[in-house]
Amino acid sequence: QVQLVESGGGLVQPGGSLRLSCVGSGFTFSRSDMRWYRQAPGKERELVATIGTAGYTYYADDVKGRFTISRDSPKNTVYLQMNSLKPEDTAVYYCNRRSGLSDSWGQGTQVTVSS
Repeated sequence: QVQLVESGGGLVQPGGSLRLSCVGSGFTFSRSDMRWYRQAPGKERELVATIGTAGYTYYADDVKGRFTISRDSPKNTVYLQMNSLKPEDTAVYYCNRRSGLSDSWGQGTQVTVSS
């Protein structure tokens, strides 16, 4: 059974930083592309960043240069380093693993950027 467990969210002031972590189990982590999504209140869930098995990365335009996705496959963990946070980054952040047409999600971790 695939499980994804996120951590690291919290309340931070604008301009601050947070690092999110997601630990995966029940699948071969090193062979899986991993993604971070976020969902703000009243908005659809949106893709934030992707990291492939060989380390290629993709970022949404509004986080480029501020967020960094990375992975530690021996630890079955994917990270999202978030710098220069803005109030509009406030959302629940979800870890995602896709296998074929099947998506697996974590429970999410709340990130609130506010003074």
